[in-house]
Amino acid sequence: MWPDLIRKAKEGGIDTIETYVFWDHHEPRPREYDFSGNLDFIRFFKTVQEAGLYAILRIGPYVCAEWNYGGFPVWLHNMPGIQLRTDNAVYKSEMETFVAKIVSMCQEAKLFGPQGGPIIFAQIENEYGNVMGPYGEAGKSYVKWCAEMAQNFSIGVPWIMCQQADAPQPMINTCNGFYCHNFQPNNPKSPKMWTENWSGGFKNWGGQDPHRTAEDLAYSVALFFQTGGVLMNYYMYHGGTNFGRSSGGPYIATTYDYDAPLDEYGLPSQPKYGHLVQLHAALKSVQKILTSTKPTHQSVGNQVNLTTFLNNATGEKVCFLSNTNVGQDANIDLEQNGKYFVPAWSVSILAGCNKEIYNTAKVNTPTTVMVKVPNRAEKEPAHLSWTWAAEPMSDTLHGHGQFNAMKLLEQKETTLDASDYLWYMTRVDIDDTSSWTNANLFVNTTGHVLHAYVNGELIGSQWGTGTEDAYNFTFIKNVTLQRGTNVISLLSATVGLQNYGSFFDLSPAGIVGGPVKLISNKNDVTMDLSTNQWSYKVGLNGEAEKLMDAGCQLRQSIKWSTDGLPISKPMTWYKTTFQAPLGTEPVVVDLQGMGKGQAWVNGQSIGRYWPAFLAPKDGCNATCDYRGVYSWDNCMTNCGNPTQRWYHVPRSFLRNDKNTLVLFEEMGGNPTQVAFKTVTIGAVCSTAYEGSTLELSCQGGKTLSNIQFASFGDPKGTCQSFSKGSCESATVMSVVQKACTGKEKCSINISEGTLGTSNCANDITRRVAVQAVCEDKTDSILKILRSLSLDFSSNQLLKKISYLWRTF
Repeated sequence: MWPDLIRKAKEGGIDTIETYVFWDHHEPRPREYDFSGNLDFIRFFKTVQEAGLYAILRIGPYVCAEWNYGGFPVWLHNMPGIQLRTDNAVYKSEMETFVAKIVSMCQEAKLFGPQGGPIIFAQIENEYGNVMGPYGEAGKSYVKWCAEMAQNFSIGVPWIMCQQADAPQPMINTCNGFYCHNFQPNNPKSPKMWTENWSGGFKNWGGQDPHRTAEDLAYSVALFFQTGGVLMNYYMYHGGTNFGRSSGGPYIATTYDYDAPLDEYGLPSQPKYGHLVQLHAALKSVQKILTSTKPTHQSVGNQVNLTTFLNNATGEKVCFLSNTNVGQDANIDLEQNGKYFVPAWSVSILAGCNKEIYNTAKVNTPTTVMVKVPNRAEKEPAHLSWTWAAEPMSDTLHGHGQFNAMKLLEQKETTLDASDYLWYMTRVDIDDTSSWTNANLFVNTTGHVLHAYVNGELIGSQWGTGTEDAYNFTFIKNVTLQRGTNVISLLSATVGLQNYGSFFDLSPAGIVGGPVKLISNKNDVTMDLSTNQWSYKVGLNGEAEKLMDAGCQLRQSIKWSTDGLPISKPMTWYKTTFQAPLGTEPVVVDLQGMGKGQAWVNGQSIGRYWPAFLAPKDGCNATCDYRGVYSWDNCMTNCGNPTQRWYHVPRSFLRNDKNTLVLFEEMGGNPTQVAFKTVTIGAVCSTAYEGSTLELSCQGGKTLSNIQFASFGDPKGTCQSFSKGSCESATVMSVVQKACTGKEKCSINISEGTLGTSNCANDITRRVAVQAVCEDKTDSILKILRSLSLDFSSNQLLKKISYLWRTF
C-alpha cells in the first residue's frame, strides 16, 4: 500500500512524511534484527524519495504512538538493573546501540539530506517533557545525554525533540497538540515547528468514535502559519490499522483510523482531505513571502486579527484575517483592500491582501458517505461454511504448566509478551467440605481480562471498563469445592501493554501479587493462596500448534470438525474459506456477533477483535459545531454500538483463489454472522457559498444517480441531515438534477443567475447544499431493467431503452 498512500499524500499537498522506527518489531530479541517486508524502513524512505517527497526520521526509540509498550521490546524490562527513559547506564547502552544501528543503516543507504537522500530532520526521544517531572534530576541529565548522543552521530541534518521545552542546544524543540499557534521554541533562532497536529483521535475498546472537523483542523493550521510557523505535520495523515498485537493501551482498538485525511483503508476522507488540499495550495502559493518576511499584527476588533507579510523589496504581500471569536461572525472592512466576511473560529488568507483565496470555515469539498457492500466474488455462497476446534486445555485445566513459582508473577515479565495469554494454576486440598460448600473465589488483578476455571469448569470471566486506570479489577465468584484436591486455573489476558506515562514500563499486568483467596461464606474463613505453589503456562496450545496457519500440520489430538458448529462457546477456534471480492476497493470483514479474540487471514494477523465491547449509549452529538477549542469528546459518534465491528483485510493479504480466515474466540460468539464486504462511496454531499463553485463527484466509475436534497438559500444541518432554511430557490433541484444526474462528476457556479432567486434577506450569506447517491453503473442498469414495462403500447419500454443507450 505504500506507493499509493504516498502518492495520495503528495496529491493532498503534503511534501514531507514522518515515520517512527519501532524498536520492538526491529529487534524482537537482543541483537536479532528484522528489517524485512513491512519492516523495511529503508525501502519506505526510498519510496518516499521516489515520489519526490522529503522525510523525517523519528527514531525515538520510545515512540508512544498508542503502540504496544510504547515501542520498547519487552526483553528490556527483564534486564538486570535497568530503568527505562532515565539516566540509567544499562538502558542508555541499549538505546544508543539501537539508535546507532538505525543511523548507520540510513547513512549506508545515503538517506540523509547531505547525501542526496530525503531525510531532512531526525528525532531523538519523544514527548519526554510531558512526563519527565517524576524522574527528577535523573530525567534532566537523561535529556542532556540524549542530545549529546544524537549530535555525536553527525548526520548532517538537524535533530529535533518534541514537547521538550528544555531541549539542549542545538536541538530544536517542537510542539505536539491540537493547536500550536502560541508555541515558541526555546531558542529564538530555532524555527517554529509543529511535529504532531492531531487530526482526530484513537479509539479505546468500550469507547465511541472521536471526530475532528475539517474546519477546525484547517483553522489550526492556518493560525499556526499566521503566527510564524514553518513546518506542520499531521498526526495522523493516514492512520491505518494496528495489525497483529501492536496496539497498546491497555484497551486501544485495532483500528487506528484517527479520523485522518486518508482513512484506515487509504481512501480520502472527505471533506477533510479535499479541504486541506485547498489550504495547502493556498499556503504554498504565498510561501516565499511567509518565509522571507517578518509579519506585522493588528487587531481589527472583537477578536479579529490582521497579520500582514510584506516584502519591502518587491512589494509582494499576503494577509491573514483570523476570527478567534467562538460564536460571532465578522464583517471586516479593509478599506481599499475590500470587505470580507470572516465566520467565527476561522482564518482567511488574502493574496495581495486584497483577494480571499481560502477560508477555513468555508468548505467547498464534497462530503463522501462510505458504505460496506456485500462480497461480489464469483461462486461465493451467501453464507460462509465453518469448521471448528476447541482450544486444547486438558493440561491447564488439570494444573499442568511449564514451570512453577511460589508466588504470583507479573505477566509481561513472565511472557516477554510472546502471547496475550498467561495461565496461573494452583491446587487446593480441602478436608472439611462443610466449611467450603458455599465459598467465593477472590482474585485481585491488574488485568486486563480474566477467565477463571475451578476443577475444569469455567466459573466466570471479567474485564475492566476500558476507561483510564480501570483495567484493574477484583473478580469475586461463588465456587463449589470438592473433598480432596481442587484445581484452580486462571487465564489472564492482556489487551495491549501500557504505552504512556511516567514509569509506564513499571505498570504491572496480570495477577501479580494478587491476592488470590478463597473466602468461606459459612464461617467467614479466608484461605490466602497467593504464596501457594503456582504453575505457569505462556500462551495457548492453539497458538503453539499454529492453528491460525491454514497450512500447518496438526497433531492427531487436534482436528477441525464440521459437526455441530458451536455458538457462544468460549475458547474455540473457527476456520472458513472465502473468495477475494472482485475489484480493487478495500476489503473488510464484519465480525458482528463475535465476542473477543484474534483473527488471521492466510496466516496474517488482522488484529484483535472485540465487537462485544459496546460504546456507552450517551455522549454522542447529533450535530458537531466546529467552533471553539477542540477536545476529543466534542464530536463523538457510534454511541451504543460495538467499538469496532469492521476489520481491515488488505488486498495484499489475499490470494486470487481460495483464502482462509481463522478466528480464535475467547469469550463466545456466533461466526455465522461473519461476512466479507468492500468499502465504497454510497452518497456524496456538497455545500458551497455564493460566488464559488459546487462540485460533486463519485469514484470508482460510479455515477450520481439520484439527487436526494438540493437547496440554495440558507440550508441547515450537515450531510445526511440537511434541512431547508428560511429561504431558498424554487428551481435549484431541477438545475442540479440536469447538471449532475448520470455523471461521475459535475460542477455548478453558485449564483442566483444559475440556481434561481433565493428570496433571502440581505444579511443572509447564501449557500447551496446538495446530497446525491453514488451508484455503480451495473446496479443502475439492473434497477432500470427490473422496472421495464412490457406494455409496448405505452411506449415506456422504448423510452427506457433509449435512456440506457444514452446513459451507458
